[in-house]
Amino acid sequence: MVLNLRRRLLAPGLAGLALAAASTAWGQAWPTRPITLVVPFAAGGPTDIVARSLSVPMGKALGQTVIIENKVGAGGTVAATMVSRANPDGYTFLIHHNGMATAPALYRKLPYNPLTDFEYVSQVIDVPMTLLARKDLPAKTLPELLVYLKAQGDKVNLAHAGLGAVSHLCGMVFRQAVGVDLTTVPYSGTGPAMAALLGGQVDLLCDQTTQTVPQIKAGAVRFYGVTTAQRIKALPDAPTLAEQGLKGFEVMVWHGVYAPKGTPREALDKMNAALRTALKDPNVVARMADLGAEQVPESKLTPEGLRTWLKQEIDRWGPVIRSAGVYAD
Repeated sequence: MVLNLRRRLLAPGLAGLALAAASTAWGQAWPTRPITLVVPFAAGGPTDIVARSLSVPMGKALGQTVIIENKVGAGGTVAATMVSRANPDGYTFLIHHNGMATAPALYRKLPYNPLTDFEYVSQVIDVPMTLLARKDLPAKTLPELLVYLKAQGDKVNLAHAGLGAVSHLCGMVFRQAVGVDLTTVPYSGTGPAMAALLGGQVDLLCDQTTQTVPQIKAGAVRFYGVTTAQRIKALPDAPTLAEQGLKGFEVMVWHGVYAPKGTPREALDKMNAALRTALKDPNVVARMADLGAEQVPESKLTPEGLRTWLKQEIDRWGPVIRSAGVYAD
């Protein structure tokens, strides 16, 4: 009886030690196989460029390959839904831009809640936006463009990369800022939208520097300025739109990394550390600088930093989208 009593007294303690040991072993072992980083947009697009630039140094830091999987559809909601429902085992992650914050207002029946159905890893990189026109548009400066828009009205068309794309949101804010009901033309991504602009099939496009800097430097488009509060390193001589009189117009693309709800803390912490390492990699720093992307402050490189920013952006974009009356089923 004494022996049986001893066993009963020791059993809970031994079970606790076993669980702790298993948890420690899991943390030390992860990752034991390749990790999938889901990109909600097509290969070659701005978000894909950021993801692929980070994937190699992240893989080195983790000791495993980081596989990029492009899951396109519904402005990013197909990919976000898939990841929200994925096995929370630490091997599936999502990199998404502002669309994570705008989806709640854009979609009447969103299959996930950005604030409750994910774990947060880190914000990653900021990308400024640029306002462009076809090369032969008569207006050569922003003041001339504003006069031109007032005169032409809805005869001027504005391309974007699809409902909920950042180019769509930027164009929406631009239309409100200039007070002209421009005709919007949706495309199936930034690549087709840029091709249409280069081919003279559309008049205007507001898009990310990761997509536009090469075209601007080549003189292939007419360039009016950047949408950030300050000038950017990639285009130091380019004025902001605010400098030229378009006040209150500030749009920045931001990216964050998420995981399914319930993903183990060890995986989240190691993924966060790998992202931080990748962001300091000289090749990544140089590549992002060439494309106009900028490092985010240290305060945003944490799970809580990303969650706080996401909540702020949801609160910011909701009224803008609702006032524009833009919805998707």
